[in-house]
Amino acid sequence: MVFRGTITDAPDFDPRVDAETLYNAMKGIGSDKETILDRITSWSNAQRQEVISAYKCSFGQDLIEDLKYELTGKFERLIVSLMRTPPYHDAKEIHDAVKGAGTNERCLIEILASRNNKQLQDMAAAYKDAYGRDIEEDIIKDTSGHFKKMLVVLLQGTRDESGVVDADLVQQDAEDLYAAGEEKWGTDEATFIMILGNRSVTHLRMVFDEYEKIAEMSIEDSIKSELSGDFERLMLAVVQCIRSIPMFFATRLYKSMKGLGTADNTLIRIMVSRSEMDMLDIRECFRLRYEKSLYNMINDDTSGDYKRTLLNLCGGDDDLAGEFFPEAAQIAYKMWELSAMTKVQVWIPSTL
Repeated sequence: MVFRGTITDAPDFDPRVDAETLYNAMKGIGSDKETILDRITSWSNAQRQEVISAYKCSFGQDLIEDLKYELTGKFERLIVSLMRTPPYHDAKEIHDAVKGAGTNERCLIEILASRNNKQLQDMAAAYKDAYGRDIEEDIIKDTSGHFKKMLVVLLQGTRDESGVVDADLVQQDAEDLYAAGEEKWGTDEATFIMILGNRSVTHLRMVFDEYEKIAEMSIEDSIKSELSGDFERLMLAVVQCIRSIPMFFATRLYKSMKGLGTADNTLIRIMVSRSEMDMLDIRECFRLRYEKSLYNMINDDTSGDYKRTLLNLCGGDDDLAGEFFPEAAQIAYKMWELSAMTKVQVWIPSTL
């Protein structure tokens, strides 16, 4: 997998020295927030874990607890989120989404639709370790209907990742999806769940192309006409992630900041979780779709140390590259999309 993040290992890294720097930034009255955010956003997540260990060895204190004590509000949530490993970060977000009264369905959809098998399995293990509970049981208790069934399928982390595509199965799946929805009165939701929840990314991209030929409409339009509510939103998110995970997150980021107010929890969750994975691709998709850089939108929509930390994670302003040309961007995006696709092995059964 090609690295497309904005946060990398810091050079000349010494966890003991950096632990002392953070300790000095927090001792006494008040705290040096600029030093805290600059240091933490200059390290990779693996390096942050080394600093946490060095901090405890040197000072006998828990770095995360000290950060919680010293910082407040959105800035505290962002910095503390950066200190967790990705599986524990996802586990915390899922736990917050289902605990107490009400459920944050959009958080469940975002995480479970976008993670690969290993990420889902690691998250489930982290959830068990952190909360002593089974993540599947907690989600089942807090959700219902077809929405719950699809979440459970995704939680298994067993999507086909072989990269082998059976041409006959592509055709069959496209026909089965059409028969389960547009061709009949009512909808066979189980077919949608089974196919969209288990088949490989490459396979499903081909299924979507074949489906459009059969149904004379996109799979997204069919889902919108056949399904509803949280189940519809989940299935659309799965399709969007199959097509392009960076574009899915670019859209989520835009919606978190457009209009009055900011969905800060969504903004924090995505900027933290994608900073070491595909933030560069998300930035490209964001500028292509909205003709504005992600950097500028964050700059306009947030403030203070919170803004500075987010901008460090974003990693740069794409608008500084010059005037935006939609046609050129479209060509560049298509080239990126083609290069990002895995090599496909199409298996055609022998007729002998």
